[in-house]
Amino acid sequence: MLSHGRLARPAMGAVLCCAAALLLPAGPAGADVIRSNQQWVLSMMDVPAAWQLTQGAGVTVAVLDSGVDGNVSDLTGSVVTGPDYTGVDTSPSDANWGVHGTWMASLIAGHGHDDGLDGVIGIAPQSRILSIRVIPDRTDPHYGAYEREPETRIQQSLADGIRYAVRHGAKVISMSIGYGAPSAVVRSALEAAYARGVVVIASAGNSGGTDTASGDAPSPESFPADYPGVISVAAVDAGGAVASFSSDNLSVQVAAPGVSVPAQGRDGQYWWVSGTSPACALVAGVAALIKSLYPSLAPDLVASALTSTTTNRPARGYDSQVGFGIVDASAALAKAGQLAHEHASAGGVVAATRFGGGPAAIAPDPVGPRGSGPLVMYSLLAAICLALATAGFTRLVTHRARG
Repeated sequence: MLSHGRLARPAMGAVLCCAAALLLPAGPAGADVIRSNQQWVLSMMDVPAAWQLTQGAGVTVAVLDSGVDGNVSDLTGSVVTGPDYTGVDTSPSDANWGVHGTWMASLIAGHGHDDGLDGVIGIAPQSRILSIRVIPDRTDPHYGAYEREPETRIQQSLADGIRYAVRHGAKVISMSIGYGAPSAVVRSALEAAYARGVVVIASAGNSGGTDTASGDAPSPESFPADYPGVISVAAVDAGGAVASFSSDNLSVQVAAPGVSVPAQGRDGQYWWVSGTSPACALVAGVAALIKSLYPSLAPDLVASALTSTTTNRPARGYDSQVGFGIVDASAALAKAGQLAHEHASAGGVVAATRFGGGPAAIAPDPVGPRGSGPLVMYSLLAAICLALATAGFTRLVTHRARG
């Protein structure tokens, strides 16, 4: 089992939200095993039905993480490498570079290999990944140097990553990371992303086991999941039950598979990964499907499509463990289409309809055109009125002079 995370400063620092990973059985059958093991994930989220409409073509998903190795078999040709904002100089050729990020990217845009029949198939296999490195893996040889960076520097790297993603055409940003405190610069970067129509997804965090003895205390807040407008994702197991590690707080909006989810690593091998990290990546893939069909749909409407069509909804409609329930890709796509149609209709109504029907709808003047006769009469009446007013004014002046 491999553990990952920035743990030295739990109140402030950044954490990669993948709790653990186990290597799948190795050997020639490995790729076949991975596809078989993926079926529960794809079925739970009703992904195959969504693929009848789109597989995410035309959408770039920015993965803000520890880096993505685009040379692994199931991501070949689908990854663009962006900048490294970590402040450390680990080479991408190092085996400990991009471990977590490659797992996440494979869940979003993996396209398998051998004509797509083997290996990892992501939720949006025709989408593209923009890899932006904002945090190193804990096994990174320079992780210690990263630990010593000022908190403002760490938060600035995330803000820079968000802004880079927006400038370079990302329609979805996936962040399987967590910070213990908010940041004004990050919030500002997120506002800029919303203004450009970018959908932002983040993992809720892996602090579900930290409740007090009473069981009533929520898990600690995690950012960026807790920022307004960010879609925070919890993790469930194959039976649909909330994962024991999944953070329980009011930032949670939806849930997705996050226990023993098959993914491809940067070593080319296949792993079972657990945490709210894979849950976040899977929902980012669904957001990419929506953006592929409805590229102009606003982030709040994408969120509405995701939250209003979930399965396994809590008894009262919402709870802080799974939010509104488990994301259903097919139903979310259908809802997104409905929302896109409604808002296109509202925005496309012509002014004549919205503002009284335009000039054609104005009733004709009920008074007919006047001839010269009435005009002469009105002129005469006006002259008489003026003469009477002048006479009255003269009498008033004379009266005041005599007084």
